[in-house]
Amino acid sequence: MNPKKGLVLGAGGARGFAHLGFLQVMEEQRISMDVVVGCSAGAIFGALWCAGMDLYRIERLLTYPGFAKKVLDPAVSKKGLIKGDRILEVIRLLTKDMSFADLKIPLAIVATDIQTGELVVFREGSVAQAVRASISIPGFFKPYRYQDRLLVDGAVKNRLPIHIAREMGAEKVLAIDVKKGMVNKLNSAMDILLQSIEILEDEVFRANCHGADLLIQPDIGHIGSLQFDKAEEGIRLGREIALTKCSEIKRIMA
Repeated sequence: MNPKKGLVLGAGGARGFAHLGFLQVMEEQRISMDVVVGCSAGAIFGALWCAGMDLYRIERLLTYPGFAKKVLDPAVSKKGLIKGDRILEVIRLLTKDMSFADLKIPLAIVATDIQTGELVVFREGSVAQAVRASISIPGFFKPYRYQDRLLVDGAVKNRLPIHIAREMGAEKVLAIDVKKGMVNKLNSAMDILLQSIEILEDEVFRANCHGADLLIQPDIGHIGSLQFDKAEEGIRLGREIALTKCSEIKRIMA
């Protein structure tokens, strides 16, 4: 009997576009997974893949000029620059408003309860709402209130939650980390805040990343977390590393 295989897609803001390119190659090579765990950007693409969406159609949408500006709705709030209502609706539409029970592949999505510091794992209910909670980059997106919790980006607690895949029964785990490397150009207070958070996250990452059977880190550190106009480049880099590592993935995850 084949071992149960898990895929963990980590956080990374705009660097998460690499996940889409990676998943396209996984489909082309017919590499399947039994469970998927997504954090922040990884939650978006994990949800779309588990829902059975056309990944090339998603690419056309994300690389359409001005798409990012259309879905990022400015907030008149002290809690975040972006309200997040529009992106919630887009995810709802793209996933056909599925619940976790409707998905083709079992999925878990992680967020952080900013009031208690707990890691919150979604495995039931609305997929779109779980994604909205998981992508709430502190200071950028408004935190998402859900079931009496105030939720922010899962990466605050663990940007690559490999242990959740293990808890879901995965005997072999492939983990994709898109946060390797630091951006050199820090042009705003938000850039400095995000880089500071990433430095703190790195400590947790280093302590937990050894739990994967195969860890893949695309060379994407030069793309800033909020450079959503770099979708095309991010997708290309994700495809490139997937093609490079394809035989290794098949061998280790068999």
